[in-house]
Amino acid sequence: MLRTIRARTSLAPTSVPLLVGSIEFRIISVFLLNKPSDQAVRELIAQHRDAPFSYSEVGQTKNGPHPEITKYNWDHNRAALGHGEETFNQAHSAIRHWDMFNFEWSRLRFPNTPIETGQVVAAVFKHFGFWSVNLCRIVYTIDEKGPIDRFGFAYGTLGEHAECGEERFSIEWNHQDDSVWYDILAFSQPRNILARIGYPLSRRLQRKFVRASQNKMINVTTFWR
Repeated sequence: MLRTIRARTSLAPTSVPLLVGSIEFRIISVFLLNKPSDQAVRELIAQHRDAPFSYSEVGQTKNGPHPEITKYNWDHNRAALGHGEETFNQAHSAIRHWDMFNFEWSRLRFPNTPIETGQVVAAVFKHFGFWSVNLCRIVYTIDEKGPIDRFGFAYGTLGEHAECGEERFSIEWNHQDDSVWYDILAFSQPRNILARIGYPLSRRLQRKFVRASQNKMINVTTFWR
């Protein structure tokens, strides 16, 4: 993702107008040279708690993917976690505590946020020497019992992203073969012309996040495999 960069001491959104021909593009981003404090992130979340989603197809990951919605890139990735109830329970706990975001260059603020529709969180990433703060709101939750037990949620982007879209994180326990899976489904697109220019880089970061998130979930369930 390509963002306008300024050295900043607060998390107030930066609005930068750019003129391309006769069209004005306005980029709003939060990009920092230093890791943001918890207090600064809390204030940013409070400021945007009632902000609208930055895309119109809210909830489309629920029964997706929908590749016929061609304006988005759709990504569906699955990782086998193991087998049995204990593996599922460990994965369930990891989702509830947002562990799939917890690795060297990524943190979720705040991991005590309950998995409930309407909750706003900040995904804080370090990449290329900078920190970015990305706000999302939980769109819906999943808690299903049946031949396949499922647990998880989807969240959607607010206005602090150079891209817009939705991402679903879920786990599954298939009682037929006793297998447990971690599933990530997402759709996204750049929101402005500069994001489109930098989109190959953004896609690389998205794939990097998926691999790291899968490895984290595999590691937290290793004992029970």
